[in-house]
Amino acid sequence: MKKIIGLGSPIIDEIAFVEDVFLENVSGSKGGMELLEESALESIKSDIGQELVQITGGSAGNTIFALARLGTQTSFIGKIGNCASGNFYKESLAQYGGSTQSFKIGNIPNGKCLSLVTPDGERTMRTSLGAAMTLTEDELTSSDFEGYDHLHIEGFLILNKNVLLKALDLARYYKLTVSFDLASFEIVNQTKSELVEILKNHVDMVFANEDEAAAFTQLPSSQSEESVKILNELCETAVVKLGAKGSLIGQGNTIIHSEAIPVKEVIDTTGAGDFWAAGFLHGWANNHSVEHSARLGALMGATVIQNHGGTLTHKQWDEIMKSIQTR
Repeated sequence: MKKIIGLGSPIIDEIAFVEDVFLENVSGSKGGMELLEESALESIKSDIGQELVQITGGSAGNTIFALARLGTQTSFIGKIGNCASGNFYKESLAQYGGSTQSFKIGNIPNGKCLSLVTPDGERTMRTSLGAAMTLTEDELTSSDFEGYDHLHIEGFLILNKNVLLKALDLARYYKLTVSFDLASFEIVNQTKSELVEILKNHVDMVFANEDEAAAFTQLPSSQSEESVKILNELCETAVVKLGAKGSLIGQGNTIIHSEAIPVKEVIDTTGAGDFWAAGFLHGWANNHSVEHSARLGALMGATVIQNHGGTLTHKQWDEIMKSIQTR
């Protein structure tokens, strides 16, 4: 089994369930992610009027936590706050069996992401990165990468480019393959030219949802197959996740359409793409076929959207592990 490191922002997700009308007073688009100062984030929270559900989050964090729970050997590079939330994040990964040796500790509070979930299950994210954004390239060391086979990076790291480039250099030196999640259509729109260079020269596997792929290729989401081809020209493996329509995986001149797993009710899409990536990477790490890996991704994604927040119940984990062992 291949060993996988995650690189990203160790964020605590704070989840609130709101009506669509609430978003009219929140800047930015529904369904996306924007970075805010902590004061602006607190202002939105003060208008919610309900207790928030708190869980470990962050795009790469969600993927690594899920991989650890699936039994993949994992570690995580990111900067946590010197606070109760930071300690909670670190201890949670340890409980799942992941290595915590590569966490860096900041001197300001841990980052937080407010996830506003509307009745249709869509989540709109507003984030204050806190200590996560103070990670510097000098804090990345050889010991963070030695002994691992693969590096999974969340797209938000392109906003901390010195860290991103240092990590990519170390990954190349230690012969790690690299996957990159495009993160959000806002990030893609802000950093398109930089992303092209990163994907072309440093990334083996790219993950996107249909909105992110459309933003990157400037094609409508109805042409996701063409978007996969464009992304596949840059990376050996390109994945575009289509929600209930499944996913498209491009490798070479082949495009594979993997079906989604139907669910009775979508409760909350928080973490769906991150869990899909975890399932796919777990299959890949165990040398399974692309088709099998995509089916595991679909299973993970379909399961997490039936819950509040990017978490699974003990029963759901047991069912997934039984399904993996059966296959």
